[in-house]
Amino acid sequence: MLKTFSSVAALFSAFVIAWGQPAATFDPASKVFRLDGGDVSYVFGVNSSGELQQLYWGGRLAKTDQFPRAVPMGEWASFDTPYTNTPQEYVGWGAGLFLEPALKVTYADGNRDLVLHYESHTITADGLNVVLKDIKRPIYVTLHYAIDAESGILARSATIENGLNQPVTVEQAAAAAWALPPAHYTMNYLTGRWAGEWTLTQEAVHPGERVIESRRGSTGHQANPWFALQAGEANEDQGEVWFGALAWSGSWRITVEQDQLDAVRITGGFNPFDFGFVLHAGERLQTPVFYGGYSAHGLGGVSRLLHRFEVEHVLPRRAGANTVPKPRPVIYNSWEATEFNVTEAGQMALAEKAAALGVDRFVMDDGWFGQRKDDHAGLGDWYVNQEKFPHGLKPLIDKVHALGMDFGLWVEPEMVNPDSDLFRKHPDWVLHFVGRPETQQRNQLVLNLARPDVRAYVLGFLDKLLTENDIAFLKWDYNRNWSEPGWEQLPAAEQKRVYVEYTHSLYGILAELRRRHPKVELESCSGGGGRVDLGILKYVDEVWPSDNTDPFDRLTQQDGFSYAYTPQVMMAWVTDSPHWLNKRSTSLSYRMLSSMQGSLGIGANIAKWSEDEAATAKRLIAAYHQVQPTIVQGDLYRLISPRNGSEFSATQTVNREKNQSVVFAFIHSTQEGRKFPLLKLKGLDPAAVYALTPIEGKTRPETPATASGAWWMNHGLEFDESFAGDFQAAAFRLDRK
Repeated sequence: MLKTFSSVAALFSAFVIAWGQPAATFDPASKVFRLDGGDVSYVFGVNSSGELQQLYWGGRLAKTDQFPRAVPMGEWASFDTPYTNTPQEYVGWGAGLFLEPALKVTYADGNRDLVLHYESHTITADGLNVVLKDIKRPIYVTLHYAIDAESGILARSATIENGLNQPVTVEQAAAAAWALPPAHYTMNYLTGRWAGEWTLTQEAVHPGERVIESRRGSTGHQANPWFALQAGEANEDQGEVWFGALAWSGSWRITVEQDQLDAVRITGGFNPFDFGFVLHAGERLQTPVFYGGYSAHGLGGVSRLLHRFEVEHVLPRRAGANTVPKPRPVIYNSWEATEFNVTEAGQMALAEKAAALGVDRFVMDDGWFGQRKDDHAGLGDWYVNQEKFPHGLKPLIDKVHALGMDFGLWVEPEMVNPDSDLFRKHPDWVLHFVGRPETQQRNQLVLNLARPDVRAYVLGFLDKLLTENDIAFLKWDYNRNWSEPGWEQLPAAEQKRVYVEYTHSLYGILAELRRRHPKVELESCSGGGGRVDLGILKYVDEVWPSDNTDPFDRLTQQDGFSYAYTPQVMMAWVTDSPHWLNKRSTSLSYRMLSSMQGSLGIGANIAKWSEDEAATAKRLIAAYHQVQPTIVQGDLYRLISPRNGSEFSATQTVNREKNQSVVFAFIHSTQEGRKFPLLKLKGLDPAAVYALTPIEGKTRPETPATASGAWWMNHGLEFDESFAGDFQAAAFRLDRK
C-alpha cells in the first residue's frame, strides 16, 4: 500500500460531503463509463489505444442510449498525432503531446515521458474511481468522480502515486481536464483588483490558450478560479452553458484552450509556475477538487445550480446537523467607527447602539491584542492588550451577551509584524529565502504555515483564545500575498512543496478549530475577496467579498460574485456616506437595500447616526430578518444587469417552495425623463396568487395588491413616477396567499 503524502485532506472523500447516491455505470462490452445526475450525463470510455477518452458532457441522456467503444481521433497531417487530437480525461506529457497536459513529471534519470493508459476501476458508493498507469513505469493516477444526484455537478480530482524506488518530480498536476466539441463559445470569468473585485469578463474563445491564474500563494483578487462557457447564442436566461470551479485556496491555474481542430479543453489545478513537487518512493500527491457542471438555462441557470449546491454540499454544517446552514446573523463591525483605537468603554457604547438597531452579532475588529496601535506592530502577539482591556475581554463579551447579541473577533493568524515579540523570537518562521531581503507588505510578513511548529503555534493560540472566551465568530483576515516562498527546513529540491503544504495546513487548522469548537463560525477575509473559492468554503461560513463598500460599486461587484457564489456567504456592509473610496454621497435606504441583497452587516460609525437614520436602519433590518432566507437561499434571477454603465439594475429571489419572492430595484441616474423599465418577474408559480408588500418604495397606484404569478411574470411590476433621480432604490416582497 502506497503511503499518503499529506495527512490533511489526503483523500478525495475529504473534499466531498453529503452527496446523493450517484448513478455510475460501466459497460464492459464498449468499455464506456457513464455518470448521470440531475439533468446531466457525463460519458467517457477506454478507447482502442487504451487511453481514457472523453465522449459526452451535456443534457441527460435516456437510459437506453448507448455509446460504441471510443476510437482515437485521426492524425491531422504529420504535425498533430492522434495522441494530441484525442480529448483524454487526464493526459500525461509524452508521446508528442502539444497541448496542455494534465500531468508532467521528471524521473530521477532525467526521462520526462509519461503516457497514461487505463488500468482498472471501481464503482463506489459516491461515484467512480479509475486507475491509470504509465505504459512503462509504475506511476499511477487514480481519477476520482462523484456526481450530485440533484444538480448534476461533477466533482473530479486525481491522486498521483509514485511506485518507483526513486523520487519523481511532479512539475505540473491538474485536478481534472474537461473537453467540449467544436462550437462558437463565449468565455466568462471573474477578474479584479483590491477594492475592484468580481468583474464579469466575457470574451469569445479563439485558437490558443486563455489562462486565468494566481501565482500569489492564495486565491487572489485579480482572478477567481471559476469559468463558464456559453455555446452559440446562450445568454442569461437560455442556452447551453458549461461551468467549473476549482476548490483550492493556494496558487492555481485554469487554461481554456481551443485546439487545432477547434475543440475546447479546460484544464485546472495547481499552478505550475515555480512548482516542482518531489514524490519519494511510495508517496502520493492529492490534487484539489475541480467541480464542473452544465445548464441548458443560460448563465442564470448556472448560478442557481451552484448556489443551491454550495449551500447543500459545500458549506460546513454544525456538528450533528442534518439541515443546511442557516442564514448568517446580521452583524455590526466596529472597524470604521474606531479603527485601531478600540477600548472597553468605546466598544460597549457601540454595542448598545448596535443592539438597538436589531443587530444579531457584534464584532470587534483590529487593535485589541499585543502592542497593536497601528499596522506597524503586534501581529503575532495574540494576547489581550491590558491597557485597552484591563480585565480581559470578558466584561465586553458579557455586555454584548446582555444586549442580546453574540460576540465576534477579528484575527490575522497567518501574519507577523517584524515589530513583535513573535518575530524577535522566531525570525525563521516566515516565508523567506536565506540571505535575501524579506519583502514587507502592510508592514508584515507571512508565517510559513507549512512548518509543523508554526502550525502548532497558530492552532494553539486560537484554541486558547476560544477556550478562554465565549466567542461565537472569528473574522479571519489575510492582508498580503506571498513573496520569497522559501522553506529552509527542507532540502533545496523539495522546498517548492510549500505551495501545497501551506494550504493543507491552513485547511487542517480550520478543520481542527471547528472540531474543538463546533459552535464557532468563521469568515474568510483577504483584504476583501482575495481568498474566496470552493476550497476555503468547506471550512468557513461566510466571506468578505471586498473592502470596497460603496453601495453603487457593490451592485456590480455583487452581480459578478453571484455568478459563482451564493449570496448566503456574501457579507455586505452598510458604511458611512460620503464613502471613503469614491467620496460618493448616498442615502441610508439606498445603502441598506444594496447590502440587503446579500448577508447584511453594518460597518458605519453608528455613534454619529441621527435618530432618523437609526430608525430607518432598524426598520429595514427588521424587514430583512423576515425575508432573509429567501434572499440568501432562494433562486436568484438577475433581471437587469448593473454592468456596462447601465442606468438601472434589478434582482429577484424566489424561495424553493415558490411561496415568497423578494425584488430589489436600483437607479443610477434617470436620463431624459426615462423611467424605470417594466419588471417582468421570474420563477413564480403561475397558478398561485401573490400579495405585493413594499419594503421600500412605491408601485404605480393601479398596481394590484394581489395577483397571480402569471400576472407578475407576464404583465410585470411597474414603479411609481416618483421612482426617479440619482442613486435611488426600492424593494418589494411577494407572499403566496
